[in-house]
Amino acid sequence: MTSINTPQTPPLYTPRAKNFALALLAMTQFVIVIDASIVNVALPSIGTALHFARTDLSWVVNAYTLTFGGFLLLGGRMADLLGRRRMFILGLVVFSLASFAGGVAQSEGWLIVARAAQGVGAAIVSPAALSILVTTFAEGAERNRALGIWGAVAGAGGAAGVLLGGILTSGLNWRWVLFVNVPIGIAAAALAPRILVESRAEDGAKTFDIPGAVTVTAGLSLLVYAIVDTVNVGWGSSATLLKIAGAAVLLVAFVIIELRERHPLMPFSIFRLRTLRGANIVGLLIGMSLFSMFFFISLYLQNVLHYSPIKTGISYLPLAVGIILSAGAASQLVTRLGFKPPLIAGLLLIAGGLLWFSQVPSTGGSYAADVLGPSILAAAGLGFAFVPVTIAAVAGTEPHEAGLASGLINTSQQVGGALGLAILATVANSKTQSLFQSGVHNTSVALTKGFDQAFLVGAGFAVAGAILAALLISSRDSRDHSNAARSGDAAAEPVAAG
Repeated sequence: MTSINTPQTPPLYTPRAKNFALALLAMTQFVIVIDASIVNVALPSIGTALHFARTDLSWVVNAYTLTFGGFLLLGGRMADLLGRRRMFILGLVVFSLASFAGGVAQSEGWLIVARAAQGVGAAIVSPAALSILVTTFAEGAERNRALGIWGAVAGAGGAAGVLLGGILTSGLNWRWVLFVNVPIGIAAAALAPRILVESRAEDGAKTFDIPGAVTVTAGLSLLVYAIVDTVNVGWGSSATLLKIAGAAVLLVAFVIIELRERHPLMPFSIFRLRTLRGANIVGLLIGMSLFSMFFFISLYLQNVLHYSPIKTGISYLPLAVGIILSAGAASQLVTRLGFKPPLIAGLLLIAGGLLWFSQVPSTGGSYAADVLGPSILAAAGLGFAFVPVTIAAVAGTEPHEAGLASGLINTSQQVGGALGLAILATVANSKTQSLFQSGVHNTSVALTKGFDQAFLVGAGFAVAGAILAALLISSRDSRDHSNAARSGDAAAEPVAAG
């Protein structure tokens, strides 16, 4: 019989229980990430089935991105205040119900609303999951390993989404790219109370900052909407300028509210951490440089090399495997070298991969000669960049700030992805249109020249990210994190300002 004085490890804090928690969190994040790309291959089938206008079809993707990016900060703070496990479960239920609603959609508007609701669910789940991971695993080598696995599955999600979308669309029909989320989401929500520990911020906040929540969510949503809609209306249109101006007014109002609020949605004191500030700026540029890569590769494979949806999906397999392997290696390098050197190396590898992609030929190209090599290089860069930037973004934060820090880095990457896709799609379309106007009649040539130009600009974003990582992220914080991780202790607090 065990003595009542014998100290016991709580069952949800044992190494085995932590591994189960990590598996559940990583699987959930994988599903959330793939949903941004899983519908790409299915878009032609969706358009035919629901009679979409060609210009409206992009909103199947944009509706998800819009609400996901707009609600992330709110989702992170809700997790801190109302309970991280509780919000994780709530978000999964919303996400699963919206996925089912999208799968049975009978019209264009129905599907777009369902995809927007999916984005809201994802915005609640994602920061809750990351903050549970941060509060479950001790800062240092243990958390680096956990974030390495998290980064591997999250980073591979974009590539795996295209693969899975191709398989489901070709083997069953487009509705299954949405139905597949339902059993996974419900199972994860059912397992959460048994596997995950409940936690919330202990910062004295008893009330919810409703004015701050409304202004930041409306401001971010309007900003993302303005960005993704530039593909249709152009950057210089009055509609775009008015939306960006409206978003700016709302975000300025948010700042004013937060400075006056006793318990703000986003305490600006979190920006005292130099490395957190730098990581979020670099995270924005990672999103701008890389997320659109999946979009342009899919178009090149299908429109220029004339690949089928299933063949396009299978072509992403080396990219997905490369991301998983490089993210695992990155987590070990962060423990050994700190987060700054692998992050800079990752961004330079991304730049190299995109530069290589900018050389794809319009005629006589092949997957083996022109796509496989840069895919592997970009995959290595994504794993090397994604894991260190996430670790840097949450390093040194207090436990009650975990949801906020998680929401911030997710927001930076999502807004960066939307901004990058809008800019690069504009660059590609402008180049293609100018070639048509100058007398080029070969569609493959015009399209490929546009893709080449977009990849080149994306490489420039990655180089800018590497330079800013070198300048804005503290080398001392990086070294301290590495030293503490190797010694088995929690890392030292980052230097406050600078």
